[in-house]
Amino acid sequence: MFMKSLRSLFALLVIPLIFSMGLGHSASAMAADDQTSQQQAATNDADLWRAVKAGDSGYTVAKGIETGVLINVVGNEGKDVRNEYLTPVMGITVVGVFAAFLFFYLVNGPSKLGKGFSGKMVLRWSKADLWIHWVLATSCLALIFTGLNIMLGKHILQPYIGEGLWAGLIYGSKTIHDWVGPIFIVSWILCVVKWMPMQTFKMYDLKWFLVVGGYVNFGPFKGKHPDSGFANAGEKMWFWSLTIFGLFIAASGLMLVLPGLDLPREASMAALLIHAISAIIIIAFTIVHIWMATVLSEGGMECMVSGYCDENWAIQHHNLWYDELKESNSIVYKD
Repeated sequence: MFMKSLRSLFALLVIPLIFSMGLGHSASAMAADDQTSQQQAATNDADLWRAVKAGDSGYTVAKGIETGVLINVVGNEGKDVRNEYLTPVMGITVVGVFAAFLFFYLVNGPSKLGKGFSGKMVLRWSKADLWIHWVLATSCLALIFTGLNIMLGKHILQPYIGEGLWAGLIYGSKTIHDWVGPIFIVSWILCVVKWMPMQTFKMYDLKWFLVVGGYVNFGPFKGKHPDSGFANAGEKMWFWSLTIFGLFIAASGLMLVLPGLDLPREASMAALLIHAISAIIIIAFTIVHIWMATVLSEGGMECMVSGYCDENWAIQHHNLWYDELKESNSIVYKD
């Protein structure tokens, strides 16, 4: 009887204690397993995010180019190059080139005609040439100003104007840029085809660079007017810069605005960078061209307004071309 009571007491006291110890061990094991699972999940998430940032491709049900890539590394790197390098260079180019020519003008003054105006006007450009020039010039300037706003506006204008005004301004710039582009391309093609025969470099063009085109009014270069054909060496450099980088900017621009091309991100970013670099070069040469053709050359602007130039201007700045006209008796004077 006593043994039976002792076994009952053992069942009531010891067995529940052992059972509770077992439960505690199981709970501890489950907690450890749960912690291990969380750590493994965190490791998996970190590995996944590392792969995403590295540009690794995965699988998606969507079809198309790069649909399995969440982050394109080349795209991000290209964006950084544009923002950190090309945007500041563009701003420095505009301000620097303009300031340099302004300083030169203030110190040197314009290139005057040595014998003054003759009053006799010689035909230099046809009506077709004038149309090509002004359509190209107008479209180029429109692209430059809208492009500058797209690249630099968020740094220069946006902080000082309202959000609504900025939204309208940037939308208008993008729209104008896209629609003026084809006009520029067509006029650029006509310009290249029609004027290329007159733009070949000659040995005498080297002297034009050595004496700064005869534009310097002081020192040993004063009064040095180098030989020049229909186009001087500076105009030829401008033409070939426009030809080469105009091609780059036209091709890259079409790649950026034509949705049907469905290009890889790498190609689109390359087009964007080429577009920006070409724009910087064209902007620099455009500023130089405008300065040289207007305030720095007395009588130069008249050529692209009426198509005629003063005879003394032709003799001083394009003597070889004038001599050819005179020898062939093909000078056409304005009535």
